[in-house]
This record gives sequence, structure tokens and C-alpha cells, in this order.
Amino acid sequence: MAGHALVAVIAIMTFLASLTTGAVMLVSASARDWQTELAREVTIQIRPASERDIEADLQKAAEIARAVAGVNDVRPYSKQESARLLEPWLGSGLNVDDLPVPRLIVVRVATDRPPDLAALRRTLSEQIPGATLDDHRGWIERMRAMARAVTVIGLGLLALVLAATILAVMFATRGAMAANRPIVEVLHFVGAKDSFIAAQFQRHFLMIGLQGGAIGGGAAILLFALAGLLNDWQRGSLGAEQAAVLFGMFSLGLSGYVALGAQIILVAAVTAITSRYTVGRTLEALD
Repeated sequence: MAGHALVAVIAIMTFLASLTTGAVMLVSASARDWQTELAREVTIQIRPASERDIEADLQKAAEIARAVAGVNDVRPYSKQESARLLEPWLGSGLNVDDLPVPRLIVVRVATDRPPDLAALRRTLSEQIPGATLDDHRGWIERMRAMARAVTVIGLGLLALVLAATILAVMFATRGAMAANRPIVEVLHFVGAKDSFIAAQFQRHFLMIGLQGGAIGGGAAILLFALAGLLNDWQRGSLGAEQAAVLFGMFSLGLSGYVALGAQIILVAAVTAITSRYTVGRTLEALD
């Protein structure tokens, strides 16, 4: 009964650890994708002014951007596209002529030979009053900070899970030692080496760790696989698109599943080493 209970505890701990690892990997991969996508684009914003023709300024800014080396594509947003960007906050049917809505130009840049954004920003401000260039540096730094924070939190949770597993194994090993104390004492006093006795417990708890880790880790792997299949099945829907924005394609990939498999082996190894250490300390007390 104690062995079954420990298997259940290790399975739960491994499941939680695997969920944490998978979530950290998904968020980190998505953050890298966001940073890469933002680094490929910069935005030119043209603020309207009563004494200027915003359409002329928009075209002039686009021509200036196209002339810069390292720019792959320049796409000015039309009035209708600008209005659609504001629909989530101001509703549909918005007439941008009634509001001082800035116009946007999306500029895609080459990552291998990036343009001189400082020179482009200077040229825009000199030739077009009210024009600004946003290289999304603030967003990229926030995403890096978020990815680092998620990684640190994930590592902290993994450390707590491993600590709880070690404590559970220590208590279970001491219980097993207490239940088999007469046998251990006989073996000890007839000359059995401490390493031999410890190896028997270590082998027993290694199998318990492998069994519990395989159950918990396998359940987590199955959960991530089913979530990926469900995301593929619902691709195109609003919920799936929002999930894709947050977690990418919601797929761990081969490296992610290998990491979860390695975590199962790690939990089993921690279980075996902890039991051997506990038995060793107990046998030292018998001496």
C-alpha cells in the first residue's frame, strides 16, 4: 500500500513538473517568435495636421522608406484599414475623417542587413513634420523580460516539485526501513555490507520512480499531444487564432517531448538516489 501511494505521489509530481516544463517551453518559443517578427518590422506613424495633406505625407514617407537600403517592403495603411484597427475599441462604421487618427506605414526590414533606422528617423522628422518611427524596441524588451520571468518561475516550480518528491521518498524509505527493520538488522549483523542493503532499497525505489514518472510524464505528453491535435482541428476559429498568438502552434516539437522524457528519467534517478542516501544514514545509525 505504501508503494502504491508513493507511485501516485511521484506520478502527480512528475505530471505537474512536465506541465510546467511544457508551458515554459511554449511561452519561451512564442516569445522568441514575437521578438523575431517585431524585429522584422518597423512602423512609421503620420499624425494629421490641419495645414498639411496627410495623403501626400503618407506617400512621401513611403518613398523615403523605399529608398533606404535594407528595406524589403513598404505598405501604407489605407483609411479603411486604419478604421479596422480601431474597431475593437470604437466599433465599426468609423469615419476616420472625423477624428485625428494617425496613418500608419508598415516597413519590413532585412534582418541580415538591417537599415540605418536612426538616419531614417532623422530624415522623416526633417522632411515630414508629425512623422515618427517606431522600431518596437520597447515591446521586444518587454517580451524578453516576460520570457525570462516565465523561465525563472518555471525553474522555481520545478525546484519545489523536486523538493516535495525528495521529501516524500525520504519518508517512504524510512517507513520501509522501519517495516523491515528486523530483516535489515539480521543482514547487517551477519556481515552484509551496507552497500548491498542500500542497493536493494535503491533498486526497489528506482522501479517505483520509473513507474510513477512514466505515468505522470506520459499523461502530460498525452495531454500536450491532444492539445496540439485539437488546435490543428480547430485551426481558423477565433479561439484557435488567439491560442496561436499566445502559444504559437501549441506544439512542443520533438525537442519538447525529448525534454519531458528526460524529466521522467530525472525523477526516477532522484527517487533512487534519495532512497540510497536515506538507507545509508539509517545504517550508519545502526553501527
